Amino acid sequence: MIKNSARKYLILCATFVFSFVFGAFVWHKVELNPITIGIVGEAQKIIGLTFTPAQSDSMLTMLDNQAKQYQELRNLKLPNSIVPALNFNPVPIGFAAQDKTNGFKLSKVSGVKFPADKNDLAFYSIRQLSELIRTKQITSVALTQFFLDRLKKYNSKLLFVVSYTEEHALKQAAQADAEIKAGKYRGVLHGIPFGVKDLLSSADSKTTFGAAPYKEQELHIDATVVKRLEDAGAILVAKLSLGELAMGDTWFGGMTRNPWNMTRGSSGSSAGPASTVSAGCLPFAIGSETLGSIVSPSTECGDTGLRPSFGRVSKYGAMALSWSMDKLGPITRDVEDAAIVFNAIQGTDPNDLSTIAAPFNYDGTVKDLKGWKIGYVKAAFDNKYANATNDSLTLVKLKELGAQLVPIDYPDMPISAIGLVLDAEAGAAFQELVLNNKSDMLARQGKNAWPNIFRSAQFIPAVEYVQANRARTLLIQQWYEKLKGLDIYIAPSMGTNLRLTNLTGNPCVVLPNGLNKRGLPASITFMGQLFGEGKTLEAAKIYQDATDFNKKHPTLIF
Repeated sequence: MIKNSARKYLILCATFVFSFVFGAFVWHKVELNPITIGIVGEAQKIIGLTFTPAQSDSMLTMLDNQAKQYQELRNLKLPNSIVPALNFNPVPIGFAAQDKTNGFKLSKVSGVKFPADKNDLAFYSIRQLSELIRTKQITSVALTQFFLDRLKKYNSKLLFVVSYTEEHALKQAAQADAEIKAGKYRGVLHGIPFGVKDLLSSADSKTTFGAAPYKEQELHIDATVVKRLEDAGAILVAKLSLGELAMGDTWFGGMTRNPWNMTRGSSGSSAGPASTVSAGCLPFAIGSETLGSIVSPSTECGDTGLRPSFGRVSKYGAMALSWSMDKLGPITRDVEDAAIVFNAIQGTDPNDLSTIAAPFNYDGTVKDLKGWKIGYVKAAFDNKYANATNDSLTLVKLKELGAQLVPIDYPDMPISAIGLVLDAEAGAAFQELVLNNKSDMLARQGKNAWPNIFRSAQFIPAVEYVQANRARTLLIQQWYEKLKGLDIYIAPSMGTNLRLTNLTGNPCVVLPNGLNKRGLPASITFMGQLFGEGKTLEAAKIYQDATDFNKKHPTLIF
């Protein structure tokens, strides 16, 4: 998740020099040995600044006092759920939202019949399943049991379930059936089973973050996303795996596998949601993304995923990795399913002050892209990379559908350097693992894994974190100016665009656009203006309806 190129920008400040690095400080002890001129002199070699001996001497009392203040703050033992008294706002100067009013119009669906082979239900969309429920061709209890059985059948090999919520699910499904029988149909999600990445809490289950230190954690609350889906009538059946603390696809239960090729992991960190949907074991699941954790596993597993704009979906009840970059979104079978789920979970929340009010207008009946101006990152498409052929064919298809393609380029900004924001916030979110040495319990211990990121993040000075955020402001403004006049733009799924837009907060729909040379799924990303999910989903659906890539599924033979 974190690139090495960002490391060189983690400049340390003398005020954050902890004497334990030089043998003078021991964790857990309040008594601190005084910081000396020699310690400050050694620190200068790391932070890239030079102080005279007199200047260093003048700082010593303040540095000693700050070290004591750090200890006082650590003694508070702040849980992950406590947010900073700071809110990131991705809205640029002069911003005007694309959608002026709210509206939600689905494409027409009719004539959905129960399949001759019940197993075919595994790859039915939300729309299809909801029609079967609405027309009483299947009950929610039967559908819920079908997916529970399928999850249990394939979990031993794919390792995508952390815990089942079976008792709760069957009770909720029975209630859904009773309501539908009584004519109280709530809508397309009523009676539809789903799962959530196990960094989202539900009141009657553990929330493990995929990591051994939190294996027994119970938060006793329903995350807002879970509550909104259940209010819409959806049925939570399982908590799904994530790479520990939202990196990769390895958790305390093992490595979650890709249903297309079980020698491969499903990528991360929304490993379980992506693998589960791909394998036809749930019609949809909720994932999260900070720096690629919906885009990457959706690509690997051939799913359709929506990473909403920052602030669109409440994070209340979700593990914090980066308060200013975390985003929750659906992983589904197709674009319209993503729109359905997003419509249910989006909106402001008094429990999450980072949520931002904005209209959402989606029309699933739009048939072509005539009159649309679609940008494409020319330099990125001109490069030689693994999915270049499929991506170039996507551009051809967009032209065939009537779009006018407009070349754009990235801002001339140090995007990787600005990304130190993530390291700093992650280091704060999980400082407790450094203080109590429980980072040693994590499965991944490599140089670029969380334990070392969390440790090195303790040395990112407040000054440089603020400077990175100031640079982020410039990046947001410059990107907004470059996207003016465009309906959406297209970019390769991985690379610069992924890091850039996770910093700016722009929404993304990732969807299959073919297979690679190894016969595994490949993807493209449809990118929107800030809070432009409506148009982004519309364009992605039009493209998806004109292709059949999302109709391809892995063959599971155990």
